[in-house]
Amino acid sequence: MRWKGRRQSSNVEDRRGRSGGGGSFPGGFGRSGGRIRLPMGGSRRAGGGLSGIVVLVVLFFVLRACGIDPLEMLSGGSGGPGGGSQTTTTQQQGTGGASDEMKQFVSVVLAETEDTWNGIFESQGLDYKEPSMVLFTDSVRSACGFASAATGPFYCPGDQKVYLDLGFFDQLARRFEASGDFAQAYVVAHEVGHHVQNVTGILPRFNEMRQRMSQAEANAMSIRVELQADCFAGIWAHYTAQKGLLDDGDIEEALNAANQIGDDTLQRRTQGYVVPESFNHGTSQQRRTWFARGLKSGRLADCDTFNEPI
Repeated sequence: MRWKGRRQSSNVEDRRGRSGGGGSFPGGFGRSGGRIRLPMGGSRRAGGGLSGIVVLVVLFFVLRACGIDPLEMLSGGSGGPGGGSQTTTTQQQGTGGASDEMKQFVSVVLAETEDTWNGIFESQGLDYKEPSMVLFTDSVRSACGFASAATGPFYCPGDQKVYLDLGFFDQLARRFEASGDFAQAYVVAHEVGHHVQNVTGILPRFNEMRQRMSQAEANAMSIRVELQADCFAGIWAHYTAQKGLLDDGDIEEALNAANQIGDDTLQRRTQGYVVPESFNHGTSQQRRTWFARGLKSGRLADCDTFNEPI
C-alpha cells in the first residue's frame, strides 16, 4: 500500500508503555465484555429482527437528514463518552524505530477510512462521527472492560474506539500466515466497519435482540454482523484502489488474511477439527466472499448480510 507521505489521522491515542490496570467497566454488549473483535484462536439462518438491514440504514440517513438522531431512540446503544465531541488529539508515547513507523502506518489507514466514510455519509447529507483508535501494549481498559493483547484487535461501541496492540501484526504474519501491509490495513478497516454499524444503529439493534436469543441464534447473527464488517472493509478497499494507493498483491494479502482468520481455518489450526455450531465470525470462504463483494461494488446496499444467504 502506498501510504507514506499521506495524511495521518489525529484520532489516535497512544497508550503504549502504560499499565492496563485491573478492574472492568460495564460493556453491555453481551459478548467479550462488549467488544467486537477478530477471532483469536451453527446455524446459518439469522433470527428475524435484522432482516431488511438496508432499510434500517436508509431510515437512519432519512431521520438524520430531518434533524432526528436515531441513536437516541435506541436502547442499548453506545453509552460512555462520545455523545458530542470526538477525540481529535494524538497522544504521543514514543517507542522508536519500527514501532513508530507502524504507528504512522495505522494512522494513515485510519485517515483513509475517515475519508471514505466521510464521503459516503456526506453523499447522504450527513456527518460521519469518526472513531478513535487506541494503541496499547499488553493490556488496556476500555468502556467495554479490561482486555489483554491476547484478545486481538477490537471495537468497543461503548466509547466508539478501536483498540489495537501493534504486536498483533507480527502474530498475524507468523501465527496466522497473513503477512503484508494490506493484510494489516484490512484488520483496521474491519474494526472501523463495526463502528459504521454502531453509528447507523445496527449494533445497538443486535445488542437489544441478542438478549432474547439462544447461544446458537446469537452465534448465527454474530456471523452476519462480522461478515458485514468484512464487506464494509471491502468498500474501503474499493475507494482506496480508486485513489491508486494499492500495490500489486495488496488485494491478495487482504483476501488471504480474511481466509486465515475464518472460524473453520482457525479451529483446524488450533484444535484439529471444526465445530460449525460454535462459529461466530464466519468461514474462510464467507469472509473472503463478503470482503470481495464490498471491494467490487463499493456500495452499502451490497453488504446486506442480514437479508441474503451467506
